[in-house]
Amino acid sequence: MQNKDYRSPMVEKVLRPGDTDVQNQKINRLCDVIRQTSFEIHTYFRSGHLEKIYENALTHRLTKVGIEVIQQHSLNVFDEDGALLGHLCADLFVAGQLVVEVKACRSLVDEHIAQLLGYLRASRIEHGLLINFGGPKLQIKKYILSSDTRT
Repeated sequence: MQNKDYRSPMVEKVLRPGDTDVQNQKINRLCDVIRQTSFEIHTYFRSGHLEKIYENALTHRLTKVGIEVIQQHSLNVFDEDGALLGHLCADLFVAGQLVVEVKACRSLVDEHIAQLLGYLRASRIEHGLLINFGGPKLQIKKYILSSDTRT
């Protein structure tokens, strides 16, 4: 029989915010800024430009507000045993914790999602955004690949 004062680890986490919660709040705020900035870029440029134009615009505007952005950032790719296998090139690596893949196509397809998830899994980065500026409506999808979902 369990102690009546026993709380599951999940309940404890909710009742006692820790570093993970603070980190999640920061990443959520960062994603909000990127979403708003992307919307402003799409409103100004609309669709029809090359992917690189949107990538440059997003980098320029985020850097202007003090957010660290690295374009065409090389990310290490690891095997399951930790061996370094090579590198991949993410469109944007934001604030040292978020991979952003920029697209300029009519609509996102499964291959775009697979690409971003592959980047997250291989580089062991948890958060990613997939942004499509090419359609009549801006598309933004957020993906979280926690250690529980990596396999």
